Amino acid sequence: MPAGFYFSPEIETMERGDLDALIDERVHYTVQYAAEHSPFYRRWFRENRIEPTEIRVHEDLLSLPLIAGKTIREHQPPQTPEFEFLSTDWSSIFSIQETSGTSGTPKGFFLTWDDWKRYAEKYARSFVSQGFSAKDRIVVCASYGMNVGANTMTIAAQRIGMGIIPVGKCSFDSRIMRIYRPTAIVGSVFKLIRLGRRLKAEGVKPEDIAIDKLVAGGESFADESRKYLAEQWGCPVYNTYGSTEGTMCGECTELAGLHVPEDLVHLDVYDPRLQGFVRDGDCGRAVLTTLLPVGGRSGMLLLNYDTEDTTVVLSRERCSCGRTHMRIHNPQREAETAWIFGNSLNRVDIEAAIFQPENMDYLTGEYEAFIYDGEGPGEVVLRISVECLDPDQCDRKLVEDHLIGRFLKHKPGLSDQYHDGNLKIPLNFTGPEGLELHTLKGRPKRLVDRRERA
Repeated sequence: MPAGFYFSPEIETMERGDLDALIDERVHYTVQYAAEHSPFYRRWFRENRIEPTEIRVHEDLLSLPLIAGKTIREHQPPQTPEFEFLSTDWSSIFSIQETSGTSGTPKGFFLTWDDWKRYAEKYARSFVSQGFSAKDRIVVCASYGMNVGANTMTIAAQRIGMGIIPVGKCSFDSRIMRIYRPTAIVGSVFKLIRLGRRLKAEGVKPEDIAIDKLVAGGESFADESRKYLAEQWGCPVYNTYGSTEGTMCGECTELAGLHVPEDLVHLDVYDPRLQGFVRDGDCGRAVLTTLLPVGGRSGMLLLNYDTEDTTVVLSRERCSCGRTHMRIHNPQREAETAWIFGNSLNRVDIEAAIFQPENMDYLTGEYEAFIYDGEGPGEVVLRISVECLDPDQCDRKLVEDHLIGRFLKHKPGLSDQYHDGNLKIPLNFTGPEGLELHTLKGRPKRLVDRRERA
């Protein structure tokens, strides 16, 4: 990446000591702002016997209790008469947003125009770090609705000077690709895989389109599925991680972890099992705190918010791209994790096993997995269903050997249980559209625990 290839170079390349000082200044101001403007935090400080003026540096956040999505839902209508996280007057609110509600009642969020600009700043930095510039035209395959993603990317694109094609879904007509010749697409890995397969079936050739990069977001994914997607499209695939709560982290062209915009959001990692924060390099849940610049205002802010997404801090050293902000591992949803014989199992573990190169001559990549109680005491069944391009031509023995072999290699604790006969892993093969998830609305849940004793 060329030197100086940044959206906000002074901030993105700031020396660690100066960056930490800026973070501390914003932590102190943000906590004071919460105490003065948020009904929830005024009571939260009082009930937890916290003196806001004593929270001066980011390490002080480690001593504060956590809140979660449940906390927000419990302090908004219909549970309470007012939205107690609202932290400015209604006349300053530019828009009202909601989370998708996939894990419960949607959480309401209130954004001032300054909030939107800070959200867009985060995405703009990621886009530029991925090689975007004013010459790009980007197709956004994300919903323009109550979620913030699509609109935030649109504002970010405007600030960079690139064009947006706001199709909203990946089911758009292929003429968009041929006529407007977009240079990039943003969408989830599986949407982009399906789109690539559809374009090929429609006879659209690589020389007919101008795509030179893809941005994957909206859900976690395995490195193996990303590699398959990149080979399918013949271009790099960059990762972004964002939420209505305001995370918005992104990979640069070095593909060495997602940069956290530390001046705008502070991130710690917490282990709920050990009930404490962990060191860099250890896995835990991402806990975020909104950071406001001194004098700034916000419609809604969060302190020590448990995202319930697991991650690892990979490095706080300067990246090869020149950026100094910390890098984290691609977060995984805690809601997509199950425990079997004391071993964690995320759907991405299954996805990585499915997307073995040898398998992809026969599979579409679509899958779902269900966990059941076994027939005998202490037995567990992990049934994995995969979608075949042509069930009659699928080499099922080859797929099974590579899938189960790769899975057990990277899950040694489960491998022992499998070889002892306690864990059964039957494979189910279907044709296109044959999976149960195709009959359901909304984001598919690919790992479902149906054990009575779970």
